[in-house]
Amino acid sequence: MHVKKTKKIVVLATGGTIAGWANDAEQPQHYQAGQVSVDDLVAGMDLKGYDVVTEQVVQVDSKDMTFAIWQSLLRRLTHWLSLADVQGVVITHGTDTVEETAYLLSAVSPMAKPIALTCAMLPANAPDADGPGNLRDALAWVASDAACGVSLVCAGQVHRGHAVQKTNSQWRNPFTSHVLPESGTSLQTPSLAQLLDATEWPRVLLIYSHSGADGRDVRALMAQDPPAGFVVAGTGNGTVHQALESALMEARGQGAFVLRASRCAWGGVQTRKGDVFPHAGNLTPVQARIALILHMLSLQQT
Repeated sequence: MHVKKTKKIVVLATGGTIAGWANDAEQPQHYQAGQVSVDDLVAGMDLKGYDVVTEQVVQVDSKDMTFAIWQSLLRRLTHWLSLADVQGVVITHGTDTVEETAYLLSAVSPMAKPIALTCAMLPANAPDADGPGNLRDALAWVASDAACGVSLVCAGQVHRGHAVQKTNSQWRNPFTSHVLPESGTSLQTPSLAQLLDATEWPRVLLIYSHSGADGRDVRALMAQDPPAGFVVAGTGNGTVHQALESALMEARGQGAFVLRASRCAWGGVQTRKGDVFPHAGNLTPVQARIALILHMLSLQQT
């Protein structure tokens, strides 16, 4: 790919395995995420041809990602991408929830300039750490003419941010991409300003349909601490056990929004005659949850 190498690229760091550290480098599986600063991550890298600016937004294990961190990240993205001399942004992130962050940013990205998330499966001090290579690839992608929108760069591959999912817990390349067909329902997205101003995000729970699902958990939640909505990861084409479906219909009658996804890794959900609940097309269950949260935020603020 052709590289421009003319403007600043900002690296915003959030922690994750790419910033992880193992007490024993020979046993890199025993590590703690989010230990190495972004300045230390780039210190030993060959950045010839790039004008790189770094900023540590947070330092967390991505399993502990929060709405507040997303808001902080969006504020810093808005700041940097508004500057004329900034070409794009690279975000370092843990692999565990990066598909959620990538989907969120794809939905509400502040500007047309490229944003590339990158990550690692091995901590920074592992003998064959993959983080430096992934970070170099992300910088090269953002600097290229082909870069646009939100992407995830990992293991030599570029995935679109709205379509990526982690499908392997061990491989160096744990991600795959899916193609998005037409969604089964029309979900709205709040403006960036609305999202940044939100002090409380709708509580949407993810549940699975499975053999013997009886809906008791749904009824208990609605009786004690009702959420704003449910995303149900259905079997196959988003099908839901009849007992769980009955409980979800009761929940909908009490005001909860119900959205279906598929628990299958590939294929998503297609509309069929007689569908009881709307579906999220080919969004993964965790992406569908974010889509529903954004939809409900937009309804609150209209």
